[in-house]
Amino acid sequence: MIRRLDRSLSVLRGRIGRDDLRRYHQILGILVRYGFGDVVGRIRTAYPVRWRWRSVRRPAEVRADLSAPERMRLAFEELGPTFIKFGQALSCRTDLLPPEFIRELSKLQDSVPPFPYTEAKAEIEAEIGRPLSEIFEWIDSEPVAAGSLAQVYWARTWEAEEVAVKVQRPGIEAVIGPDIRILYRLATLAERRFSDLRLYEPARIVDEFSRTIRRELDFVREGRNIDRFRHYFAGDRTVHIPKVYWEYTASRVLTMEYIKGIKISDVKQIDAAGLDKREIAINGASLILKEVFQHRFFHADPHPGNLFVLENNVIAPVDFGMTGSLDEETAERVAALVAAVVVRDLNEVIDILLALRASEGPVDRKAMKADLTDLFEQYHEVPLKDVNIKEFLDEVMAVIRNYRLSPPGNLVMMIRALLLSEGIGRELYPQFNIVEYMKPYARKALFRRLDLDRELRELAMAGRDALRLAKQMPADVTEILSKLRNNGIVIAVEHKGIDHFTTELDRSSNRLSFAMVIAALIVGSSIIFQTRVGPALSGYPLLGLVGFLLASILGLWLLIGIIRSGSLN
Repeated sequence: MIRRLDRSLSVLRGRIGRDDLRRYHQILGILVRYGFGDVVGRIRTAYPVRWRWRSVRRPAEVRADLSAPERMRLAFEELGPTFIKFGQALSCRTDLLPPEFIRELSKLQDSVPPFPYTEAKAEIEAEIGRPLSEIFEWIDSEPVAAGSLAQVYWARTWEAEEVAVKVQRPGIEAVIGPDIRILYRLATLAERRFSDLRLYEPARIVDEFSRTIRRELDFVREGRNIDRFRHYFAGDRTVHIPKVYWEYTASRVLTMEYIKGIKISDVKQIDAAGLDKREIAINGASLILKEVFQHRFFHADPHPGNLFVLENNVIAPVDFGMTGSLDEETAERVAALVAAVVVRDLNEVIDILLALRASEGPVDRKAMKADLTDLFEQYHEVPLKDVNIKEFLDEVMAVIRNYRLSPPGNLVMMIRALLLSEGIGRELYPQFNIVEYMKPYARKALFRRLDLDRELRELAMAGRDALRLAKQMPADVTEILSKLRNNGIVIAVEHKGIDHFTTELDRSSNRLSFAMVIAALIVGSSIIFQTRVGPALSGYPLLGLVGFLLASILGLWLLIGIIRSGSLN
């Protein structure tokens, strides 16, 4: 049985190793301890650690008054950096989780103790290849910020420039690697055990998260992101992007300009500095809207801790590890969606939502239109400036979840970035409404779709592709016919969703065979008791007694197995 489940766990990611098994057991224990034992049981992850399952199935040690979202957040915090980051990624997926989970997972913070300065010093010297005294004139031994992946130090170069030195936490890749493998296995099993989760493709979500966190660990990539934003916003007086010092940057060390500003959420300091909160809100919104609609490359984590305000109400973003991008077609569809929402064109809204989804599947358009009609009726005569965009989008996302439309991850990250900007803007200026400032950008994006020069270019490209296809077609047809004559074409059929059925059928047939053996033992022992053959014990046939005893043990074993599987009824 252990070997059979081990085969199912090795799908696409290789067999589970001894170290992974130990971590796997730890994860299961924490999930069960926080009240998720029913989920663990349903996906049957207990089998690889069956030899220690008793220690896993301890009673929950958390308060009974905690909600499921609170218990999930606490479990993720205890599980460490990978799960904290995964929870933060899930907090962006309003298309997957209801608002109460989103709110709770958004509270996840990288609140981990800083690693020693001696380790940071060794990491900097190893990455840059020079003694620290040659790199910096001065560096503070206390970090100004510490997270689960890295921490930041304040330093001064020998050219008297103040810099922020971001140093990756030593050994973090060795922690994240096994956790991602285990997450993938859990996601794969969840797809098999929970039919209602298959449309959301949990394994694909883990893959996306894996790519995101590995990009965050590549500080050279982050430096290139910063340079890209500096190029886009060169000459923009409302935005300041920090400079990267490439001579002091490597894959695990990033050195950039030290930003001396006020956190955008610190309203008291903003007032004390005499800055204009309304202009700050507008500049912050303009930053994300330009990123999305003009450059189609955006800062995917613009929470208040990553945004600073400088003199003249200038916005200075930091931490560019998490970014998102949109292709031109998706950006134009988003612009069209904004226009359709403003004019309340429900058919257009549905068409665009269906076009933006990541996976295909049947959708009841009539029912979806009825739900959207009810939603829009609530805002029928409400002026746009009075609409709470967050509440409105939460309700739209609820419709998306109900119809399992599964939009692409980058699109969801963009929506989250816009919502964060909206929330920050309202904190600074209560009358702020991001849709009012979004309309001009959306209008420009729609006009670009009607640009004649662009249409002619696309028509020329389509004509070129058609000509290439026409030239290649005779050769392709000849190759196909040749393969047909020589039996060189093989058709592969993939049975999706049959693995769970096969496993259950295998388990049921094994139990039936087991039951037949028990029945045969009972019948055989009864015949021996009737015929009184063989040696006797206290007047009873010894072989019959042994048969009944063996049948009782095997029957009890089978009953326990059925009860533990949760399939008694």
